[in-house]
Amino acid sequence: MHKGGKPLTFAALTVLNLPRFAMFSIRRRAVLAAAALVAVPSLLMAWGNWGHQRVNRAAVLALPAPMRTFFYNHIDFVVTESVIPDSRKYVLNDRAEGPRHYVDLENYGDDLNAIPRAAADAYAKYDAALLDKEGRLPWYIQDMLVKLTAAMKKQHKDEILFVAADLGHYLGDATQPLHTSANHDGQKTGQKGVHAFYESQMVEQFGPSYNFKLAEPKFIQDPTAEVWRIVLQAHAAADTLLAVEKQLAAATPADQVIEASNGQPRKNIFNSSYRTQAYTAAVHQKLNRMVERQLRTAAQATANFWYTAWVNAGKPDLTKLDTNYTTKSNEKNLKAELKMLEKGKLVDFSSFREFPQGQ
Repeated sequence: MHKGGKPLTFAALTVLNLPRFAMFSIRRRAVLAAAALVAVPSLLMAWGNWGHQRVNRAAVLALPAPMRTFFYNHIDFVVTESVIPDSRKYVLNDRAEGPRHYVDLENYGDDLNAIPRAAADAYAKYDAALLDKEGRLPWYIQDMLVKLTAAMKKQHKDEILFVAADLGHYLGDATQPLHTSANHDGQKTGQKGVHAFYESQMVEQFGPSYNFKLAEPKFIQDPTAEVWRIVLQAHAAADTLLAVEKQLAAATPADQVIEASNGQPRKNIFNSSYRTQAYTAAVHQKLNRMVERQLRTAAQATANFWYTAWVNAGKPDLTKLDTNYTTKSNEKNLKAELKMLEKGKLVDFSSFREFPQGQ
C-alpha cells in the first residue's frame, strides 16, 4: 500500500468566492476527509499533512507576482486541498485514486529505460489492470498538467485552484522515494514501518528547521522528461534511505529504536510505532537532510509546473478572477509571509500530526 486534512473554515471558503451550494459541498467534503483520518493507514500519506501542506504553501509564495496574487487569495484552499487526494480514496471510496500516488518501477521491468515516458505510450503499452496494480503516478502528473493548462485557458477559477492543488500533491508523491519503489514500506528488507517514519515522523520532528525559500519558477520545456527526472531521482534515493535506516537500526539497541509506553511500543492512531527522538535524529543526520531536499524539490516542482501551465495557457490575467476587496484583504498578510520567507521560514499554521509529541 502506498497510499491527511484540516477542515476548511467557513471564512476560508468565502475567500474562494464560490456559490453557497459549492461552499457547502467543499466544506462537507473537507470535514468528512478530516474525520476519515482516524481510519487511514499512516503509510498511505506521502509526506503526511505537515509536508504536503507546506509544499503547496511554499510553491504559492514562489510564484511570480501576477500568479502569486491570485493563488495567495486562495491559499487556505490550496493548502487544505493538498491532502484531499489521500482522503478521497477513503471518504468517497474512489478506487481510481490509489494508483495515482505511486509507481512501483521495479515491477515494470528490469530496464527502467524501457518504461514508456509519455502517458499516451504507457496507456497503449500497459492494460488498466497492470497500471492500477503497479501505479500510474508519472503519467497521471502529465494528465494533470494538461487539465491545469486547459483550466487556465478557460480562466475557470474553481478548476484552476482544484487541479493546481491536487497536482502539487502528486508532485509531492513523486519526490517521496518510497512512492517509487516496490519495497515501499521496507517490507522486503525487514524494515516494516519505515514509510511513515521517513515521511511523517522525521518531517514533523525536523520540518520546522527546513528552509522553504525557493528559486523563481522556471518554464518546463519538456514536462514528460521533467516528470521522469523527478521520479528517477527519488527512486535512486530509496535504496540510500533504506540502507541507512537498516544500518543504524542494526547498530542501535532495540529499546533505543522504538519508543515504549508502559512497557509496550508506543503507537499513533494509525498503529504506527514511534521511533525514539534520538534515533530519529540519528537517521535524519545520517541522511544529510535528504528529507528537506526532497520536500524542497517537491515545492519547486509544483511552482514550476503551475508556472508552465500558466505560460502555455497564454499567461491569462488571473487577478481579474477576484474582486479588489479580496486582493486588498490579503495584501498585508502576503507581505508578512514574503518577509518571513526571506529567512526560509513559512508562517506557522496548524496541521494534523501523525506523531504528536508529549502525549
